[in-house]
Formats: sequence, structure tokens, C-alpha cells
Amino acid sequence: MSIFTEAEARTLLEKVVKLSKADECTATLSGSINGNIRFALNNVSTSGIVDDADLAVQVAFGNRVGVATINEFDDAALERVVRRAEDLARLAPENPEFMPAIEKQTYKPSNTFSEATAAITPEYRAKVASDSIAPCRADKLTAAGFLEDGQSFVAFANSKGNFGYQRATNFDYTCTVRTDDGRGSGWVGRNLKSADDFKVDSDVRTAMRKATESAEAKALEPGKYTVILEPAAAAGLISFMMNFFDARQADEGRSFLSKKGGGNKLGEQVYDPRVNIVADPWDDRAAVMPWDGEGLPREKMAVVENGKIAALRYSRYWAKKQGKRAVGTPGNLLMAGGDKSTADLIKGTQKGILVTRTWYIRLVDPQTVLLTGLTRDGTFYIENGVIKHPVKNFRFNESPVIMLNNIEELGKPVRVAGDESSFVMMIPPMKLRDFTFTSLSDAV
Repeated sequence: MSIFTEAEARTLLEKVVKLSKADECTATLSGSINGNIRFALNNVSTSGIVDDADLAVQVAFGNRVGVATINEFDDAALERVVRRAEDLARLAPENPEFMPAIEKQTYKPSNTFSEATAAITPEYRAKVASDSIAPCRADKLTAAGFLEDGQSFVAFANSKGNFGYQRATNFDYTCTVRTDDGRGSGWVGRNLKSADDFKVDSDVRTAMRKATESAEAKALEPGKYTVILEPAAAAGLISFMMNFFDARQADEGRSFLSKKGGGNKLGEQVYDPRVNIVADPWDDRAAVMPWDGEGLPREKMAVVENGKIAALRYSRYWAKKQGKRAVGTPGNLLMAGGDKSTADLIKGTQKGILVTRTWYIRLVDPQTVLLTGLTRDGTFYIENGVIKHPVKNFRFNESPVIMLNNIEELGKPVRVAGDESSFVMMIPPMKLRDFTFTSLSDAV
């Protein structure tokens, strides 16, 4: 059994906590049923279901901490994992940044569960693969993709009386379509809560069209261009940047949000005033768990407000040290935009480049968040509001901080998953000026 009810989880966790002889004990029980199907070269290559649950027990004697995990739940196994954690704690060195288990909290549930996604069957996955492959095969194109879906739960309890329980679902689909000669490539990706929102026919057609239309790519000179980044392309850069919104990194001078002379840039103007990003675990477009990894309740809060830094992430230790209130780490990031689609932004562009996707992103300089990476799976030249022809892919050297100061227009946000973080994101397509392409890439 990998999905426990709330009552079952509470009973098991309370039993574990009572078994502990340590100064404090926190037990976390989680489980999931994840299904997947993978296809390549217009054929299904693998499929499967992974069904698992495990228990993690963390105990402390003073500020010595031990953690042990197990995936058996009979009484003997529970006794064994608690004693193992206690043995490890006694052997552990003292942790100078130790924080005790949190007090009893109140959590407001968020809408993270979809019945439609939880009900997905192997037949459903097979049909998604078939509906992705068939039109590609008919048009002499080659499809490769992956669908992963699942349902899960997490529950935790500690010796101070805190308890939390919630279920969730996940749905991720990607498909890359190539021309038979390998000269054209298109891509589509969907990150959804509910399978009811998935339209494989229209999505795969988008990837097919980009593959076909990108086959005769022409070389453009590297340089600074007006670009339109589709949401997936922008998310790769922005999610990387959000990893630096840590107060300790900034206070210790290790971040682009470090202030010259000490401290951080909280409250300072860092971006274009049109940049607004909030975290809201209850936003139904991208709901996440109402607590973070430490069990702190999340809150709806502004992260960037009118281009100013409105919030930084404080760990419980750093919040105490700096005299700040600890708040749950955001699990989603929702960026405001306008009402226009990517197609609408293209129509309003005299000259520019459309980027479907960014990939292989690497950090060059943490002080400026200078990133390098490549465009991929459909890069096109725009002239007088229409796509004129495909162009060869570029390597870029760009900072999302500078990028978000060079905004010309923002479109309508869509849900995407950040490449370099666990954030669920709502990101708009972006029209930006002076985006820096440094060299050409022969890859498609």
C-alpha cells in the first residue's frame, strides 16, 4: 500500500513518535503511484508503474541529529528505524545551526489533487503515445517523448504535536518531433494538474509544424537581437535566477542580491517596473503544498513587486540570527503578464527572433546571474510581424536580471515547470530587446 489515508498516516506516525526516546522526533511518511510511457523513433520503448512508500525518522539529542528511513511498516520495522535514527544521532557531531522541531501549526489545504490525473490507466498512456506517433509517422516525421503522471501523499508528525497531511497529483508531457533527415526539430511540453486539460492532438501538431518549418535554417550573425521567448524558453532562465533569492546568500555577499557594503537588496528596484512575481500555494492554476520542507506554513506573498525585491527566503536558522520571521519557502512562482499570445507578440514585431526553448543552461557568474545556454527545437527570424524563415540555433550569454530590465512586452502567462528548480511556474511569453547571442550552433 503506497497511498495512505489521513487516518492511517496519523496512526502510524503517532506510533513512531511515541517509540522515540530522543529529546525530539519528527516522522515523515510519503508515498506515490507513478506511471510513465516513453516513445522514440515512432515506437514505444518503455512503460511502467512505480508504487512505493517510505518513512523517514529524524531525532535529536540536544543538537545532535540522526535520520533513518525504511519502507516496511510492521511494528518491528518501526521500532528498528527509530532506534537506528537514535543510534546515528548519538554518533553525530553537534550541529551549531541546529533548529528544534517546529511547534504545532495550522495549515490551510490547497487544491493539489486531480481525480482525472489519479485515474490515468496504462491504456490512457498508450493512447497518448499512439496519438503522438501516428500523425508524425503519416507526415514522415519522427516523434520522441515522455509522459509521466502520478498521485502521491505526504504526512508528517512530531513530538510537539504538529501534524500535516495532503494528497497531490502530477502530469508532465514532452514531445520532440524531428524531420526524417534530422535537419528540423520541434518541441512541446505540458505541466498540468488535471489530465482533463491535456489536448495531445493540438500539442503534437505544434511540434510537428515547428519541425517542418525549421528544416531549412539560415545562419544569422551573432549579436544583440529583439527576441520573443516562449514561456518554456523564459522559464529556464527565470527559474535559475530564483534560486538566488536566498537571504543568507545575499547577506553573505554570494548573490546578485547582495548589497555593496553588506546586507541585501530587499526593497530595492532591480527589474523593470512591469515585473511582478508572487508566490501563492492556493492559486488554482499552479497549486502546491501549503507547507515547505521544514513544515513551515507557506503564505501568499509578493516576491517581486513593480520591479522591487519584495521578499527573500529565510531559513529558520537565518531568520532567527537576523531577527526576521521565518516563512515557508515558496513552492510556486506566478509572474504577471498581459493578454497576448505568442502569436500576437510576433504580429507586433518588426524584426526579431522567436525562441521555442532554451537548454543546457549553465551559470557563468553568480554575482550577475550571467547564464550561458543554447536555443533548441525551433528558432525563427521575424520580419514585419510574420515568421520569415528558420535560423540556426544560437549560444547565448545573458543574465535574466538584465533580461527583465529589457522588456518590451509581456504576454499571457501559462503553466510551466522550471528547469533548474522544483518551482511550478506561471510564466508569460516575453518580447525583449538586446538579448545577447554569442555564437552559432549546428545542433537542431
